[in-house]
Amino acid sequence: MVEMRKAVIIGAGMTPVGEHWKLALRDLAVEALLNAMEDAGVDKVDSLYVGNMASGSFVEQENLGALIADWAGLGNIPAVKIEAACASGGAAVQEGVKAVLSGLEDVVAVVGVEKMTDAWPSDATRYLAYAADAEWELFHGASFVALNALIMRHYMKTYGYTEEDLALFAVNAHANGAKNPYAMFKKPIKVETVLKSPYIADPLKLFDASPVCDGAAAVIITTPEKAKELGVPKEKWVEVAGMARAIDTINLANREDLLTLKAAKIAAEKAYKMAGVEPKDIDFFEVHDAFTIMAALSLEALGVAKKGEGAKLAREGQIAIDGDYPIQTMGGLKSRGHPVGATGVYQTVEAVLQLRGEAPNQVPDAEVGLTQNIGGTGSNITVNILRRV
Repeated sequence: MVEMRKAVIIGAGMTPVGEHWKLALRDLAVEALLNAMEDAGVDKVDSLYVGNMASGSFVEQENLGALIADWAGLGNIPAVKIEAACASGGAAVQEGVKAVLSGLEDVVAVVGVEKMTDAWPSDATRYLAYAADAEWELFHGASFVALNALIMRHYMKTYGYTEEDLALFAVNAHANGAKNPYAMFKKPIKVETVLKSPYIADPLKLFDASPVCDGAAAVIITTPEKAKELGVPKEKWVEVAGMARAIDTINLANREDLLTLKAAKIAAEKAYKMAGVEPKDIDFFEVHDAFTIMAALSLEALGVAKKGEGAKLAREGQIAIDGDYPIQTMGGLKSRGHPVGATGVYQTVEAVLQLRGEAPNQVPDAEVGLTQNIGGTGSNITVNILRRV
């Protein structure tokens, strides 16, 4: 029986997340890509996968594979954009890994990029809502914020949680993001800060939500054999040990259960099996906290908490960097920022830094990390498990 190839990340790079008024989408993407290539010690790659959600809407630019490969000077390589709403980055990483595992390519680059702040806020809200069901939700005036507020209200009513309980996820994210030089928000906050922020869709407050922002992140993926041939020190290798993705109904009305991220549960179970691990083996979790309610539901879907007890972990302090289940170790979407199509690659880069022991907010002795990237209101979800070699 032929042994399956393995995939390792040998290079990682990113730009700071923020409002980059003087930089175009291509500038951000190329900066992150060249940083990752320099980190890996390579000057060429076999192909490029670009994670992006809505460049056609935000900056009126499509065909990102060709654009970024061209401006990065990569020559006539195959390059393509991968779109899965806000899970585009996580999906792009998976497609890059698949290319390496298949044997079709040996050295692959993955870039996640989004340039959101060029759009008016009202337009940005509409563009983000395109990931929901256009005919059954958007047509009737629903926004992403409103849909997540519905879920949060149902969660609080069903399990007896308060706005203060959910606010703890934001507080934890900011505490970790304060130590991340690439984060958009580097200031710790208190529960009172969240509770005093204005409602954007009751019960969701402004500080329950991640910001509109710009950024790009990139990784270089290859095989252990090729990494050795390239002379990349083994201390820099991080294996993509497991991965999977799944979908759920795109509109909430058709869900079996509003309080279960079924796609995350399915993807996690498959990824755990592929990696040969269980939830208890994961040293840290980078979950998709676009809204605080999604952090709670994600912990439950990933098997870290029982159903209805995700927020309980925050209440008990177990999600802190020194807790039993550290999450958002570099600030997550809430504090680092959420440049939508780039987020899954940012999570990957941050996990790589943790597993190399190079993170500015280091989890002690981290050996296995998990990233979870959500598209829509849970309709398209990726789970990737990374392991120190």
